[in-house]
Amino acid sequence: MIEALSYPFFQNALLAGLLASVATGVIGSFVVVKRISSLSGGLSHAAFGGVGLGYLIGISPMLGALGFGLLAALIISAVYLHRQGSLDSLISMVWSVGMALGVVFIAMTPGYVPDLSSYLFGNILFVPRQFLLYALLVDLLVCLCVFLLFNRLELVCFDEEFANVVGVRAGLIFTALLLLIALVVVTLIRVVGVILTIALLTTPAVIARQWSDDLGRMMALAVGISGFCVVGGLFLSYWLAAAHAWNIPTGPLIILIATLVFGVSAIVHKRCHTS
Repeated sequence: MIEALSYPFFQNALLAGLLASVATGVIGSFVVVKRISSLSGGLSHAAFGGVGLGYLIGISPMLGALGFGLLAALIISAVYLHRQGSLDSLISMVWSVGMALGVVFIAMTPGYVPDLSSYLFGNILFVPRQFLLYALLVDLLVCLCVFLLFNRLELVCFDEEFANVVGVRAGLIFTALLLLIALVVVTLIRVVGVILTIALLTTPAVIARQWSDDLGRMMALAVGISGFCVVGGLFLSYWLAAAHAWNIPTGPLIILIATLVFGVSAIVHKRCHTS
C-alpha cells in the first residue's frame, strides 16, 4: 500500500485528512464536554442547503455550505441564549430544512444534476489542492481562538451558570464556539460527508475522554485518534480497491474504524479500572 503515496490525489487526500483531524479533535472535545452533539449534527445537515444553493446560483458549493452553516449557528445560538421555544425542536427543524433546501435547490439547477453521494458520504480522494489551504486556515483560526479563549471556553462548557457569575460573557463565547463548529463541519463535509460528519466530530473526543478528564490532554488525544482513523480509512479504501476491486467510499470506512477504536478502547478502559 506504500505505492499509494506516490499518487498526487492520495497525497492531497492524506494531507486534507490530517489537517481536518486537527480542527476535529480540538473542537470535537468541546462538543463532547458541552454535550451538544445533536446541535453539531444540525449544523452539518443545515450546511447541505448551502451546497444546493451553490449549484443553483453558480458559486462554489462549499462556499454556500459555509454560509448556511454560519447562518444556522447564529440562529441556533440566538434561540439557545434567549430560551425562545424548545432548542431540540429548533435543531430538528434546522436539520431537516437544510437537507430539504439542498435537494430542492439541486432539483431547480438547470442542466446536469450533480451526484449528491460525494457530499452525503464525502469525497476526500478527490479534494482539490486549494482545499488544503482552506483546511489549514481553519486549523490556524481554530487553534488561535482556542489559545486565546481556552479558559473561558472551558468554563462555559463545564459550568455556564458559574461563568456568568464570574463575569465571563458566556453567550458570546458560546456563539463563538458554534461558529467554530460550523467552520469545522464544512471541512468535514469533504472528508466524510454531511451524514457522517457528526460521528467523526464526536467519536475521537469520546474515546479521548475515556482516558483523560483534562481538556487539554483530551484535545491532543482526540487529534491523534482522529488522524489515525482518517489515515486508516484512506489506506483501507485504497487496499480494497487495489486488491479486491471494491470501490468502497473512504468516509464510511473512516467512521467504521473510529467505531472499532471506540469499542476496543471501552473494553481496555473497563479492564484497566476493574483489575
